[in-house]
Amino acid sequence: MSDACILLVEDNEDDIALTLRAFRKSNIANPVVVARDGVEALDYLFGTGAHAGRDAAAVPAVILLDLKLPRVDGLEVLRRLREDPRTRLVRTIILTSSKEEIDVSQSYELGACSYIRKPVDFDKFVQAVSTLGVYWLLLNETPPRSAAL
Repeated sequence: MSDACILLVEDNEDDIALTLRAFRKSNIANPVVVARDGVEALDYLFGTGAHAGRDAAAVPAVILLDLKLPRVDGLEVLRRLREDPRTRLVRTIILTSSKEEIDVSQSYELGACSYIRKPVDFDKFVQAVSTLGVYWLLLNETPPRSAAL
């Protein structure tokens, strides 16, 4: 697939391990950067805080974003992504256990590309991750860099 990274924004260590295992099982070779809360995700994306000096122009191929995060929640992360011209077009997929209708609605209103509820069954999760990888990392065209600016 691509060598652009996947940003996984997830605070649950079990879900991180499960997602990374599903990536390996699905042969998704992109490097994965894990942010464990919304502040860490924003710092990574904008090259601030612990990630000061990182080239913020190098955006992830895709962001998998949980909603229920400490410090800054996923909806606020998504809001800030869409407000900044450098990140407004980054493909962002909500990957959460939330079944709240308001979360689904707000996610799409803020520009999420997709909303996926985490399946409990590992085999279904691997299938979902494999489908995500094939579509978002292989088949789907990335917006031209000039469109983001």
